[in-house]
Amino acid sequence: MLTIGLTGGIACGKSTASAHLARLGAHRIDADELARDVVFPGRPALAEIAASFGSGLIRPDGTLDRKALARIVFSDNSRLERLNRIIHPYIFEEESRQIAALAGKSDDPADLTIVVDAALLIETGRHAAYDLVLVAYCPERIQLQRLKARDGFSRDQARQRILRQTPQMEKVDYADFVISTSGSKAETKRHIEHLWKIIQLERDRWISRK
Repeated sequence: MLTIGLTGGIACGKSTASAHLARLGAHRIDADELARDVVFPGRPALAEIAASFGSGLIRPDGTLDRKALARIVFSDNSRLERLNRIIHPYIFEEESRQIAALAGKSDDPADLTIVVDAALLIETGRHAAYDLVLVAYCPERIQLQRLKARDGFSRDQARQRILRQTPQMEKVDYADFVISTSGSKAETKRHIEHLWKIIQLERDRWISRK
């Protein structure tokens, strides 16, 4: 089984890359989806969030008011770190559970390729859990263009979103392969297809490194 951690900055094409890898045959696990799953009603992470940040964040139907929580934590790094300390262990546990489930269902687990799409792969240190690390990358000027077009941000708003994240080149330092997403989606897909062939040809080498 080959496990791949995929990350990248905001508007750098990470989701496009992971979706295309899935079309090529990888099994995709989305850490953002897991982050939503682990705070469902009845899950221990939700109770811990309520205890730490206040029961007012729980709606009458028992679900988490994610927007209200975001307003609390994203203007205060210490509170954001506290939230991450609560939810990340549950996310990692669920990642591991899903990887094990995929292996258990496979006729030949050795042939499996699993891609975990995670924005904070490097920041959490989770990159060390995978055989390969891929980083989706494009220049900041393209990030700005995409954020303005996609989300309607002003240049200053887009710039602030980028500055909140780990600089792209710091992420690139951890990459086994960098996925260039500077061109069109068709160009990015061709790049990914070429990379996929390389990874599959040398998969035993990547697995044996651990």
